[in-house]
Amino acid sequence: MKIIRGLWNLQHALRHEAIAGCALTIGNFDGVHRGHQAMLALLNNEARHRGVPSCVMTFEPHPRDYFAAVHHKPDLAPARIATLRDKLEELARCGVDRCVVLPFNARLASQAPQAFIEDTLVRALGVKYVLVGDDFRFGAQRAGDYAMLDAAGASLGFDVARMQSYEVHGVRVSSSAVREALAAGDMDRVAALLGRPFSISGHVVHGRKLGRQLAESSPGRGDGFRTLNLRFAHWKPAASGIFAVHVHGLGPEADSPPLSGVANLGVRPSLDPNDANGGRVLLETHCLEWPEALVASLPGGEAYGKIIRVELLHKLHDELKYDSLDALTRGIARDCDDARAFFASLPNQAYVQTHRQTTRDRI
Repeated sequence: MKIIRGLWNLQHALRHEAIAGCALTIGNFDGVHRGHQAMLALLNNEARHRGVPSCVMTFEPHPRDYFAAVHHKPDLAPARIATLRDKLEELARCGVDRCVVLPFNARLASQAPQAFIEDTLVRALGVKYVLVGDDFRFGAQRAGDYAMLDAAGASLGFDVARMQSYEVHGVRVSSSAVREALAAGDMDRVAALLGRPFSISGHVVHGRKLGRQLAESSPGRGDGFRTLNLRFAHWKPAASGIFAVHVHGLGPEADSPPLSGVANLGVRPSLDPNDANGGRVLLETHCLEWPEALVASLPGGEAYGKIIRVELLHKLHDELKYDSLDALTRGIARDCDDARAFFASLPNQAYVQTHRQTTRDRI
């Protein structure tokens, strides 16, 4: 999938395209849930029939993030399901040819709907087909709607279609529903709405290296609760707490089996302000086992800089604040025991392969 950031880059990139125009859908696509996936399947089909690339237009930051900052009302910002990295990865997995990421700023927020249609959709993108959701609004003051877009398409020469809400067993699949399930810690329901386990990916970054000192076998050994740290770029994740997880991407082969672990997603309330990642949302994952062959395959036995994906399978509890490092150590040990109990309770290790299929029907 070709990723194009900003209108200038869009105009530059399309000068070199052999095929003019595209089939387009527009939205935030937070989580790329099953409703989004159904829309993207339809978009790809329409693109093939027209002989043009499929294209998604999305925004960063989320428009509601922008207005929350402008009005100094952080509560207006939605909890973020996925990072931009994970959203783009899922859009690519859905077969999208191009993704245009526009910065949502004052210029875009104040642009009249008709100007957006003429300048961005027609002149910049050369749209042949536009697919939107049933609640689609656009332009300054959200004044543009489906009727306006449809009328513009008739006069400017592109087709417009609207997709109704996607439902499973009578339940509407939406980003709001995913956020609610994440807030409740119902990870099976989250997986059913997404069509896959909820996951976060990214480069492993350095932290304070405190975890490896907790419960180490001897002073200086550093073999305690070592963690793999991923930064969650948004300040307000839809999920938080302690989870039993599977870690993908550590092994030497692309299809290496995942490692079981326990992870903390949040702001680590027990650590002091001198934490290397202080103030950031971090996903800290401790693998329950570190096979010797895996350690040997990592440069210096460390995973820093490696891209991994962590699936959050089961929530153990919310983040807790411990009053001492000893209490923190005991708490992590209990979490590890609880995570092991969760994995032991699964019918068998085929869970790794079957979870994606079985959860699709559990809404």
